[in-house]
Amino acid sequence: MNILAIETSCDETAIALVEFCQKKQKNSLEIKILADKIASQIEIHAPYGGVVPRLAAREHIKNLSQIFKEILKNNKEKTSDFMKKIDLVAVTSGPGLMPCLLTGTSFAKALAYKYKIKITGINHLEAHLFSSLLSQSSTINLQRLKFPALGLIVSGGHTELILVKAIGEYELIGETLDDAAGEAFDKVARLLELGYPGGPAVEKVAKNGNEDKFKLPRPMIGSPDYNFSFSGLKTAVLYKIKDYQGKSKIVKENQKLLNRIKADMAASFQKAVVETLIKKTGKAIKEFNIKTLLVGGGVLANNQLREELKILSERVKTNLILPNKRYCGDNAAMIALAAYLNYCQDKDYSWQELKVNSNLGF
Repeated sequence: MNILAIETSCDETAIALVEFCQKKQKNSLEIKILADKIASQIEIHAPYGGVVPRLAAREHIKNLSQIFKEILKNNKEKTSDFMKKIDLVAVTSGPGLMPCLLTGTSFAKALAYKYKIKITGINHLEAHLFSSLLSQSSTINLQRLKFPALGLIVSGGHTELILVKAIGEYELIGETLDDAAGEAFDKVARLLELGYPGGPAVEKVAKNGNEDKFKLPRPMIGSPDYNFSFSGLKTAVLYKIKDYQGKSKIVKENQKLLNRIKADMAASFQKAVVETLIKKTGKAIKEFNIKTLLVGGGVLANNQLREELKILSERVKTNLILPNKRYCGDNAAMIALAAYLNYCQDKDYSWQELKVNSNLGF
């Protein structure tokens, strides 16, 4: 089965062509990523310190046709011949920024309508859950997915814990009540004047810092539920910075001291976020007797978080499936995989039925 997937939920324009083949061995699925293109908009949004929806949508309109043409050129095929190989068009229908979602779904609907191909909308968050199964070319042993499983999604817009009873059966058990973890990274990076996106910038500087230098809060880490809160942590960083601004003359005249303060603050902040995520995740694993831990989202590219998740999974004897760093962020290959895992013959896959929901959840 060949699935053409499109992702435009935020500021990444992505198109992928993925081939799926069910192997004779029980629960074995061969995945071949035949095309995988992503156009980043980091340079466009960097001056604003975050994503501007209308600018992002404008770039999606330009990038979608350009990426599609590149894929056709690489395959040395006309559009009509290329589309004959496609069994299903999959596109992100939510959650995300509404202007961005509409550009992607409009493009996908046009292809499905013109070439009379089935189309399906995909929950972006569900796709992140299963992104850990992806590599450039691999065979997935679906028996690794033992249930109940726990999904941890950590991105710029979402920080959620999901109880996965089976593919397609989900229960949201915890979420952020304010800022998502990735959003907090962006805001702290802006406070420290480290640039955008904040996650990689903070991690780079934190390597040279003392993570125990600043005593920062771990909001809600001891609460009986599985919810998160990172706004207070961000505010604590702001107040610490203001303390040093009172000594601004001393600090500004000593660049070495300024760099040290930034590194220590970045390291202390990163440790606080990771500890909070690990504590809540570990608690959920024990309470729900979790067999498999699925993780996804852009913040999963953070090396400290990845290492702590490995330590946690070994300690509680849970099967951890970590995503390849390439597939941590938004991409179209994960949209294709989610579409395949959810595919059923009796569903209406017509372009008229596809709806967009910017607040789509579990």
